[in-house]
Amino acid sequence: MNPAPLTPSRLRPTDLFRLGGNGLRTRPLRAALSAAGIAIGIAAMIAVIGISTSGHAHLAAQLEKLGTNMLIIAPGQDPDTGNQVPLPPSTVQTVARADGVETVSATGEIKDTHVYRNVRVDPAETNSLSVLATDPMLLSTLRATMSSGVWLDQAPTGYPTVVLGYRAAYRLGVTGPGEQVWIGDRYFTVVGVMNQVPLAEELESAALIGTQEAIRFLGYDGRPTRVYERSADSLVKEVRSLLPRAVNPVKPQAVEVSRPSDALAARQAADESFTGLLVGLGSVALLVGGIGVANTMVITVIERRREIGLRRALGATRRHITRQFLVEAVLLSLLGGTAGVTLGWIVTAGYAVSQGWPTAIPFAAPAAGLGSTVAIGALAGLYPALRAARTPPTVALAAV
Repeated sequence: MNPAPLTPSRLRPTDLFRLGGNGLRTRPLRAALSAAGIAIGIAAMIAVIGISTSGHAHLAAQLEKLGTNMLIIAPGQDPDTGNQVPLPPSTVQTVARADGVETVSATGEIKDTHVYRNVRVDPAETNSLSVLATDPMLLSTLRATMSSGVWLDQAPTGYPTVVLGYRAAYRLGVTGPGEQVWIGDRYFTVVGVMNQVPLAEELESAALIGTQEAIRFLGYDGRPTRVYERSADSLVKEVRSLLPRAVNPVKPQAVEVSRPSDALAARQAADESFTGLLVGLGSVALLVGGIGVANTMVITVIERRREIGLRRALGATRRHITRQFLVEAVLLSLLGGTAGVTLGWIVTAGYAVSQGWPTAIPFAAPAAGLGSTVAIGALAGLYPALRAARTPPTVALAAV
């Protein structure tokens, strides 16, 4: 009677993943600690990318709302003497007549004048707040909004009224309209508090007074120190080149024209560079986690030599042993990667909500994170898996 032909042993995919999972379940604490290294690296990368992307989304929404078509005109330096050249009193009217200009407004700093909570405050305690004269068009030109109260165009004409920037109101301890602050030699009634103005941050630390009231009560000379202008998006570059000569035909070099949205874009570019650095640090943490997985798998192979020898004696091939430990390493890394992606998303969402930003995490970030964990797990488990497969059954079974 002929013996039945021997059939090669087989390891089905379901059995393969079950064996790999059993290796993790029998040592849960070690698996969790090893996966934590991967999780920290992935979470750091996801959080950095997610927070940066959320910040960019917030900035893009701000620019879309506030517009990129605003220019700011300010006094520049005389190229011959180096002295600052003030803007002419007629600057607003001149800019308004320029081709392509849609709206224009201005503020003028009232020198040697400060705002205090009351008359008893030490004059030296200025809180770095400025007092500016302005006109009714400023709010609409800037596309700014009021946090509370009304703008100057709705305040009684000829009365000492003031609107505070949100930072000025905070430093003065003003909570809303109806309160009074001391400016010059009299009390001014607060009629409103502005929200943040990203394109004109200097207004956030200022007390804003109508031009006529500033001339009457504070001796304002009528010279603007900063002019805000809006034009059609397609004409911004052309208008920007024309304004210096329109404002000061004699010395156009002494007129500075800037585009505040460019500063926001430059800030975004700087943030992107910083984000790249942090992603690099996260990659280092991910690499360290991969080394931890490799170390864990080497120890696991050493501890499980008897199991390896027994399975080889029962017919498992080297290829089966290699796949078993390779799958175990990949599952260990994938466990850490999944935890890291979840943690990174939670950190990003929490920070974005605290800042009032939209939560924006690009799909490629978690996908790349999980893909990198699989690759790291495969590389980290390759050597221990090959080492396990090369162990002779007799040596493995004889090991204590």
